[in-house]
Amino acid sequence: MTSIPAQSSKLTPLMVQGTTSDAGKSVLVAGLCRVLNRHGFNIAPFKPQNMALNSAVTPEGGEIGRAQAVQARAAKLLPHTDMNPILLKPCTDTGAQVIVQGKAVGNMQAIGFSDYKSFALPKVLESFHRLARQYQSVIVEGAGSPAEINLRENDIANMGFAEEADVPVIIIADIDKGGVFAHLYGTLALLSETEQARVKGFVINRFRGDIELLKPGLDWLEKKTGKPVLGVLPYLHGFNLEAEDAIVSQPETTQHHKMKVVVPVLPRISNHTDFDPLRLHPEIDFQYIGKGGSLAGADLIILPGSKSVRADLAFLKEQGWEQEIKRHLRFGGKVIGICGGYQMLGQSIDDPEGIEGESGTSSGLNLLNQTTVLQQEKTLTNVTGTLLLNGDAVTVKGYEIHVGETYGNEAQPIKLADERFDGAISQDDQVLGTYLHGLFDSPDVSEQLIYWATGEKLKSIDHDQVQENAINQIADAIEEHLDLSSIWPQLSKRTVASEERGLVD
Repeated sequence: MTSIPAQSSKLTPLMVQGTTSDAGKSVLVAGLCRVLNRHGFNIAPFKPQNMALNSAVTPEGGEIGRAQAVQARAAKLLPHTDMNPILLKPCTDTGAQVIVQGKAVGNMQAIGFSDYKSFALPKVLESFHRLARQYQSVIVEGAGSPAEINLRENDIANMGFAEEADVPVIIIADIDKGGVFAHLYGTLALLSETEQARVKGFVINRFRGDIELLKPGLDWLEKKTGKPVLGVLPYLHGFNLEAEDAIVSQPETTQHHKMKVVVPVLPRISNHTDFDPLRLHPEIDFQYIGKGGSLAGADLIILPGSKSVRADLAFLKEQGWEQEIKRHLRFGGKVIGICGGYQMLGQSIDDPEGIEGESGTSSGLNLLNQTTVLQQEKTLTNVTGTLLLNGDAVTVKGYEIHVGETYGNEAQPIKLADERFDGAISQDDQVLGTYLHGLFDSPDVSEQLIYWATGEKLKSIDHDQVQENAINQIADAIEEHLDLSSIWPQLSKRTVASEERGLVD
């Protein structure tokens, strides 16, 4: 990780907490990281505890939440396991795999909820202090809401962390959902006196309309709470930054669609950000299909990753989707399976040690001549290689996050740089599976897969550039609408973004 330049000064760390999930915490942290980077500061993002099924692989081979990987990008850093020392990956409605500083150590039931804080908090503080020594500041993201009374005793994600690490807090709320003043006032009221004193101000997110109409409410909130409103961020149209965990629908477009892609939403769907380059493509009708929905009418069906492959496979069959997939293939359609979805395409999935639930074997969809055996050791690696498809060879990049190995005699379409081969493609060229997440991020690979699926030559979007544009979009909004100098006096109100756009005389 980057060291602090000797001539540089430190900034006070800051924690962003929210009144609810999806209030804008992840996005605000990413934007703040980019703003401070613009001003010449080396900043690291940090989330003490994340509960998400969207994860990323760090260069050292650890696993963290994807939101922290995006925030690292905003700070122009490589992601590191210290940026998200505790990652909880739900595998049932009541259980979760616990990942500590990048490595799976067990499940929540085995650790015990009553002992959880004493187990996890030292690791959280260790990672935080390590980042604080190496960077000029750390921008911290909370989880959910600090006002969840039932979780306060074992909290390490919000005020429990802020108090231990002595970090000031700002609270963000989403006005687009309604009730923003009740959210902010009520959240503050439910905090202890020391926690309330730690709150330095509020941020209101996703505002549409005339700010003058909001001003009486802002004045009331400041008078009632004694806390300043640091700024009001506008609703950003066309904003597309990877979601932390929530599944995001396709943006509306009037452009004619040239292909239809459907992805069944499994109960433990993971890394659905794989599909953002398809979801955002104006010529692709991309649809997530939930419980009770139909996969019919697609050109391409993609089976996504899963944290509980056998349970999600059973759910898929209960929905009648197995029959729909096979009918789709009989009519000439194509199917891709990624990671857990790839495992489902084979003849069987065997879990002899009960890695993802009860031990046993499940019959697969029998679309590839493969079998999978789940094993304790998790594969976590970033890879490069070559995709051999349609008679062409294109460079592929991706990452693997999976337990188990898949065996069979199907042709393998991806040759990795370390001389391994990945994936499988059926003899009739209709079914393709791979362990690699992030395939569609590369425009060349995405175009090859689309052409394989439909015969259409669509120009793919540059997903990396879409992400970079979104980070700059939120950073510009922060510089224009938030009073950052009240948090960090080192920052002038005369901002980089404003100067570049000619908004400052």
